Amino acid sequence: MEFIIIIVFILGYLAITLEHNLKLDKLIPALIMMSICWAIVALGVDSFSNWFDSSKHGLVEGFSSMLHADKMHLVEETLLHHLGKTAEILVFLLGAMTIVEIIDYFDGFSTIKGYVNFKSKKKLLWMFASLAFILSAIIDNLTATIVLISILQKIVKRRDDRIWFAGLIIIAANAGGAWSPIGDVTTTMLWIANRVSAGMLFIYLIIPSLLCMLVPTVIASFLPAFQGDIAFDEEDSEKPKSKYSAIMLYLGLGAIVFVPFFKTFTHLPPYVGMMLSLGVVATFAEILSKSKFSISSVEGEQAKEHTEGAHHSPVHQSLSKIEMPSILFFLGILMAVAALESLGILFNFADSLKESIPLIGTELNDTKVSDLVVILLGIGSAVIDNVPLVAASLGMFSESLDNPLWHFIAFSAGTGGSMLIIGSAAGVVAMGMEKIDFFWYLKKISWLALVGFLVGSASFMVLRQFI
Repeated sequence: MEFIIIIVFILGYLAITLEHNLKLDKLIPALIMMSICWAIVALGVDSFSNWFDSSKHGLVEGFSSMLHADKMHLVEETLLHHLGKTAEILVFLLGAMTIVEIIDYFDGFSTIKGYVNFKSKKKLLWMFASLAFILSAIIDNLTATIVLISILQKIVKRRDDRIWFAGLIIIAANAGGAWSPIGDVTTTMLWIANRVSAGMLFIYLIIPSLLCMLVPTVIASFLPAFQGDIAFDEEDSEKPKSKYSAIMLYLGLGAIVFVPFFKTFTHLPPYVGMMLSLGVVATFAEILSKSKFSISSVEGEQAKEHTEGAHHSPVHQSLSKIEMPSILFFLGILMAVAALESLGILFNFADSLKESIPLIGTELNDTKVSDLVVILLGIGSAVIDNVPLVAASLGMFSESLDNPLWHFIAFSAGTGGSMLIIGSAAGVVAMGMEKIDFFWYLKKISWLALVGFLVGSASFMVLRQFI
């Protein structure tokens, strides 16, 4: 049965990568793949010998000897657990995307566009790569990608130009997220699990992460795609700007930056802070637009007035522009990977790497650490979601807090996903927002991400000798 699930996953994965050839939106195979994988899990639960407990990051002892009813109860609990974790990401994503759309409703990004007084593609590349690296460490790589691609869409009108910038934004955002405890979901996992501390994460990873961003950006700046100038839309630049554009831009971006601070103080999941930020931004948006109705549904005689006015509400209009296909695709791919994780397939895969590959690392605390295993985990995170691979590594290794191994895993899992567009949350969002083709990214961007990943990994292995 495990083999069947793997086949279904591979077929679904191929259907996603061949989206343009099959003329089938990628969300369809993602949702079908998710549903079939979990259906097979439920129908064949008695034939499985292992079950991975995500909350404890380890295999359930004595699973094969459990009664059928107990196994089904465990399946339901695990499914609910993964749905909850996925929903946290999706709700967070919805909140961030809505805030970005509200900013756009007030033409807030024209304020940033006004600061861009140059047309050079090379300068724009360095501007976006630098912003992605810095912002992703503050507001996480997912949100940074959403914000920057939204700005990119206002500045660069030609899609053929934009997707090149988007590709480098993905690399820079994932690199920037690796050295911050709130920059990437996998780094946050290691931080919460008390495997890395914020201070040592910065010391170990700031230089490797910086090189992971700088090297691909330097190489890209010499490519034909980044030569010459950007053609601005003259008509668009002549449009009158809203008098509230600057206010809503700073309020919206400030509200997004507030989220990690809210999480730090309350220890609540980030989506709670994002909903608070959305509520505040939406309140100001309604007041500034002089709207006479609320966000909540209205019944009775007010329903007609509410419906008529909804078309003028910044919140309603912003919600209507959200990329729901991208949200559903994210749901499908994460839940499908969760099925593989739940059966211990990813855990056993990572564990088998540790046992089968010769240990070539350095000796730390009388324990030989395999650098090759960690690098392969990073490469594997480009093919399979990096979250379950990091979860598996938490069960594989028992090194103490701030052991260099954990920092190398944080870097490898955080930046390795850039090598494929569906290998990271930032890539998946960019793929949805710009309709980037899987094979275009593989051909044009993946090699740049690989070079950055290898240079960053090599620099980490050198630098840890002096820390």
